[in-house]
Amino acid sequence: MSTEAAAPPTRTAVAVIDEPPVAAQARIDLLCDPGSFHPIRSQAGDGVICGAGRVGGRPVYVWSQNVKHKGGSLGQMGGASVVATIEAADKARAPVVGFLHSGGARLQEGIGALGAYAGIFRATSRASVPQISVICGPCAGGAAYSPSLGTLVMMVGEGSQMFLTGPRVIAKVTREVISAEDLGGARVHRKTGVSHIEADDDAQAADLIRQALSYFPGAIGGPLPSREPVEAPAGDPSAAVPSNQRKVYDVRDVARHLLDGGEFLELSKRYAKNMVIGFGHIEGHPVGVIANQPRYLGGVLDAAASDKGAWFVNMCDRYAIPLVVLSDTPGYRPGVRQEREAVLRRGAALLCAFAVAEMPRVTVTLRQAYGGAYIVMNCRNLGHELCLAWPNARIGVMGAPQAVEIVKRRDLEAGADPAELAAAYEEEHLPVAIAARAGFIDEIVTPANTRDRIAAHFEARR
Repeated sequence: MSTEAAAPPTRTAVAVIDEPPVAAQARIDLLCDPGSFHPIRSQAGDGVICGAGRVGGRPVYVWSQNVKHKGGSLGQMGGASVVATIEAADKARAPVVGFLHSGGARLQEGIGALGAYAGIFRATSRASVPQISVICGPCAGGAAYSPSLGTLVMMVGEGSQMFLTGPRVIAKVTREVISAEDLGGARVHRKTGVSHIEADDDAQAADLIRQALSYFPGAIGGPLPSREPVEAPAGDPSAAVPSNQRKVYDVRDVARHLLDGGEFLELSKRYAKNMVIGFGHIEGHPVGVIANQPRYLGGVLDAAASDKGAWFVNMCDRYAIPLVVLSDTPGYRPGVRQEREAVLRRGAALLCAFAVAEMPRVTVTLRQAYGGAYIVMNCRNLGHELCLAWPNARIGVMGAPQAVEIVKRRDLEAGADPAELAAAYEEEHLPVAIAARAGFIDEIVTPANTRDRIAAHFEARR
């Protein structure tokens, strides 16, 4: 589960999910407001239940696969039903939720089944509405491809699986022997970043879908949903942040003190754990949060964290969701492995995401920001709207101990104390007040006033 605080109140399940034929409809009933779902193409569904309903009073389109119908394989008629649902949702400017449980293209229909998947891929890629794909069981081939074309992917229970090619084919072609769970189970994709949210069962999945939908507009360019404001948890947001830059802490503790009720829906929690991304509300309005995580690798940026961050920034920009950037990083992770993992290309993707983004955003430097990582985390010159920092923050080309090894090399060779030189360099070059006087920081704020300052900026942009 990826929720860091209590999820919205749950509704009593209206069906017991035991047999797969029941599950396809029961998952819809669990999600939609009672009595609101109306099927479409019910006579031509071909193993797919499609229709429109409401979730929390909002219109939502839903499709759900019945794995008992020819193994959940997708044929031409079933594909046409899914495409019709996505296109109807796009015209209505309403989100789409798909419940997937499928063996992939129907072999008996040959190239027609492949065409059916191509139609789904095209409809998914072109749609301007949020699309949440819920993996309810094994999904192979096209059924595993299409979810990643949408907005969010959720995997439900340990029985959910996604893979391009199944274990039996892999064993036959490559002689590699592996179980379906080890190949593409939830435990695999929570670490690959393919899965963004995890649920234990169908009832919890419905609750998490409702929570996720609360952050998105009906479509690109539409108004964001809002709700009654809730006070953030009492206490100082910086209470958990050590003044010693070498000591770690959990940045989610800071985020929770900035968000309504401390509610934070974290995405891809186990992928690139040195970067935290997710959603919350400030004064009743949705916001995205992207933050360095000092608890893992000291908060350094690397190829995987850049990839994770770029995806999230692009998504928030696509739907105009305001973004809160919490910066606390000593820099980029060095090493041969990083270069071979294409840190240049993937880091550039995060740079580009921030550079072209147009949604409202605020950067807060909590404790430190050095070098290229300072730039990448939405610095002033990258196109930020408001750049804040806490009073004890340090900003520079690199940390003091590393800097003196370069600029004071001769003094060190002459026997000078490295600690004394580092302390002197830090006081002269790194205090945030220096960056503020040069115009690179818009305002130095106390931790207690950070939430109000962010809220005021976003309110002015609405």
